[in-house]
Amino acid sequence: MNFHPPMPARHARPLNSFQFMGTLSRNPLAVWSNEVYETLNVRYDFMGAPLVVISEPAGVRRILLDNVGNYVLDPLRQRILKPILGEGLLTAEGDLWKRTRKSVASAFVPRHINAFGENMRERADACASELTQAAGDVRDMSDAMTLLTYDILQATIFSGDIPDNPRDFAHAVAELLKVMARVDPMDVLDAPKFVPRLRILFGRKWLDHVRGIIRRAMANRKQVMAADPAAAPQDFLTLLLKADGLSDDEIEDNIITFIGAGHETTARGLAWGIYLLSQVPEERALVEAELDAHDFSTDPAGWGEALPYTRALFEESMRLYPPIPTLNRFAVEDDRIGDMAVPKGAAVLVLPWVIHRHEKLWDDPNAFMPSRFLPGNRE
Repeated sequence: MNFHPPMPARHARPLNSFQFMGTLSRNPLAVWSNEVYETLNVRYDFMGAPLVVISEPAGVRRILLDNVGNYVLDPLRQRILKPILGEGLLTAEGDLWKRTRKSVASAFVPRHINAFGENMRERADACASELTQAAGDVRDMSDAMTLLTYDILQATIFSGDIPDNPRDFAHAVAELLKVMARVDPMDVLDAPKFVPRLRILFGRKWLDHVRGIIRRAMANRKQVMAADPAAAPQDFLTLLLKADGLSDDEIEDNIITFIGAGHETTARGLAWGIYLLSQVPEERALVEAELDAHDFSTDPAGWGEALPYTRALFEESMRLYPPIPTLNRFAVEDDRIGDMAVPKGAAVLVLPWVIHRHEKLWDDPNAFMPSRFLPGNRE
């Protein structure tokens, strides 16, 4: 019998606007009724405005790729994130996003990514050793995985060469996101920028602290590169400084974006994967045997293909518990997606949480079944 991990209960019928808002404040994943899990494209009228939920794969492609110019980022999301991330890849739009995406892409080619494999393995080994020494204790694995991802980020972005203690830096980033990533009523009301936001007032010291660390690291690395380019570590900081078309401010914005967006999503994926393995011993045994048998001194480029059970575990974990469960857009002009008319000004939602559990897209969608993603099935 397949293991069905926990999830918020579904509603038999769509919630009205007041029920929706009340539930949203408690758990955004719990607002949806059976309808969105059984119908590929659904339209609601939310407080008099159209809201469209698209789960049809071709429709998702149209929103995020084929007709991307018609679907702009959610303005509320932008009002929350831009004070933190500036014009990084998560918040940039239009021509700026295209230029930034092109410049940043040079740092993400396979030869650069594979070169970070040894750093990642060393830090994962250190984390595993620390957890082994704590055998018998109760540990919060989400915290442990957050510290691991911070450790890997500072190693691959800065090569460990940041002018502060890495744990202090991790704490500062965590406090920054905890305070400033909250929804402020003034943002919901789209109040003028001169109206104070409490989250910004309380988070400013953390933002200034984190950005100050990044700026000092950039200045130090520029000095090294000027004195002896060969002496500079080939990490993300060096690669971004070498990239064409990025100003210092844009590099700073993208580094804080990588840190802010990269640590929590990765930590969540790891923690949920470990949780799922803890509940299904036979799957855990397969993954452990595969990892024990693998020679990690080999080229990291081949690790994914050589570890099919481990990869399948994480793909199934991210299907059941997607680290980014919601993508919000607004329609600039009228459009049609499949049989659904999308009016100008509609809020358009692509919900990985729903798509990954949709009755029309998966067999036994709420079950933990890593075999879905084994070679021969995942294609």
